[in-house]
Amino acid sequence: MSKIEVNTIEPQCGTTLTLGASGDTVTLASGASQSGFGRTGTVDWQTTKKTTNFTAANGEGYFVDTAASGAVTMTLPSSPSAGNIVAVKDYNGNFATANLTIDRNSSPINGANAANPVIDTDGASLVLIYVDSTQGWVVTQDDSSTFSGESFIVATGGTITTCGNDKIHTFTGPGTFTVCSTASCAANNLVSYVVVAGGGGSAYDRGGGGGAGGFRELKSPSTPYTASPLDGYSTPGNRITVTATGFPIAVGGGGAADNSPPYTVGANGSVSTFSTISSAGGGGGGRGCVGSNGGSGGASGSTGTGCTARAGGSGNTPPTTPPQGNNAGTTRDHPAYAQGGGGGATAVGGNATAGVGGPGGAGATTSINGSATTLAGGGGGGTDGDSANKGTGGPGGGGCGASGPYPGSSVAATDGTANTGGGGGGSNGGGASAPGGSGGSGIVIIRYKFQ
Repeated sequence: MSKIEVNTIEPQCGTTLTLGASGDTVTLASGASQSGFGRTGTVDWQTTKKTTNFTAANGEGYFVDTAASGAVTMTLPSSPSAGNIVAVKDYNGNFATANLTIDRNSSPINGANAANPVIDTDGASLVLIYVDSTQGWVVTQDDSSTFSGESFIVATGGTITTCGNDKIHTFTGPGTFTVCSTASCAANNLVSYVVVAGGGGSAYDRGGGGGAGGFRELKSPSTPYTASPLDGYSTPGNRITVTATGFPIAVGGGGAADNSPPYTVGANGSVSTFSTISSAGGGGGGRGCVGSNGGSGGASGSTGTGCTARAGGSGNTPPTTPPQGNNAGTTRDHPAYAQGGGGGATAVGGNATAGVGGPGGAGATTSINGSATTLAGGGGGGTDGDSANKGTGGPGGGGCGASGPYPGSSVAATDGTANTGGGGGGSNGGGASAPGGSGGSGIVIIRYKFQ
């Protein structure tokens, strides 16, 4: 075997240089590298994994580790030529959690000039070859059938869970829903949400049940779940189409019970907000006066004199479409004292009868968080009678009313449940045994399609 050692080989004439004859195999020595040869559908795999954004080079394949530092963008070569080839492989099966975005760098991919494709299937590997300016980069190998030109919302904030193809962000306190990137399909940027305000508190000594915090919901057609009857999609003003920005979230606190002299009315719950959507706090239950208006109204309390039946506060204040809450029930005065129930998201508070507290109005049931959940129930009215006659809290976190004669033994009112917007339970008659319940805090839930 002979050996030729030269630095340059050039054709004697023309521009074509041929190595070997037809049927021969030209072998590159082990450990040697090459450049300038035409590609035949293979790449040189770079074994140093990529953990941050990078620009790919022609003829190279990359292992991408998104578990190390989150989502990664691979930018394709600029001004590619026909036959250019790039490959990529999910290093540790994490693309579904932290996606790989392929930046087209102004060239079509599979003939599309739309959004940059997002690879979101664990273990995916792709080979892309540049053909021409019409088709651009063509995917010749996609071992997981994950490649598409469609991208989806990527966002942070709150507690994030997954349900099918949807992400759910739950806020139980203030925060920011930050949209890092939007979907290529405009319809997928319309998000679903539930916004519930804090429930109202009750008052000391025959205070009415507190009203539930306002309940507002919109179900986007792109998110498959069972919404409450208060789905506001049919009213265009309720729809929120997100952009790549931060959306501050306010979660309203529950209204405090008024258990300090002069004992007038429990505090209203605080407002919850998401973008242009605001839910009003529940109305506080009154003592010897009409309960407050709010998302749902707070009930009135008895005075200890006369036989007046006193109406409760009004719900859906300020008004929204669909209504965010309901009115409270009426109270019952002397001689068989009992208080009305606070309004709930889907029902008015119950009226008190002789010695029997009115039940809190029922809340609304939605499956936005992946399971049927009832929120925004009104607080039950208290009674001076026995415990069997106290007003029950409305389904959806409403507190139970107090019971028991004064003076004597009694059962205390309970607070609205935290992060339900439930109203506080109404109090019984007088003295140290008669405190009212506080309202429960609100909640904000956002849902969207992410794959």
